[in-house]
Amino acid sequence: MGWIILVIVVLLVLFVISIYNNLVRLRQKVRNAWSQIDVQLQRRFDLIPNLVETVKGYMKHEEDTLTKIAELRTSWANASSVSEKAELNNQLSGTLKTIMAVSESYPELKANQNFSELQEELQNTENKISFSRQFYNDSVTIYNTKLEVIPSNIIASMFHFEPAELFKVDSDEARKNVKVDFGN
Repeated sequence: MGWIILVIVVLLVLFVISIYNNLVRLRQKVRNAWSQIDVQLQRRFDLIPNLVETVKGYMKHEEDTLTKIAELRTSWANASSVSEKAELNNQLSGTLKTIMAVSESYPELKANQNFSELQEELQNTENKISFSRQFYNDSVTIYNTKLEVIPSNIIASMFHFEPAELFKVDSDEARKNVKVDFGN
């Protein structure tokens, strides 16, 4: 009888260890996925000063847009949470759309080799950011689901695993296309 109880206890301990290790792996996958977003967003912010310098000469009356980019870049360095960085990302995306839309009115700027290369680099980075966001949200969903389903939810609560935050667009403005009006 003692051996049966010992086997049951050992199996139960192995079961708990297995679930715990799986939760840790999923949490690490979420952290890694966030890191990939962070790297791509940082890459975009690193490209922006070059874009601003290229655009400055052509867009003197667009100083507000260029100033906003500088402010967003500074705010990015101070942001720490997923939601703060997501909001800054949304604001920056809107501002970059404005620059690209305004550039349509400057044929010399569109023909500028540096601007074309930067525009292509930014487009590639935007694609990587989009893929990274999708991968992150998929990882978070798997992890958060594991935290809620039986029996892993019991182990998760015992060891204080916290749900991760999805990367999402919070503002309706970020979902809209940018409209540029030169009539004013």
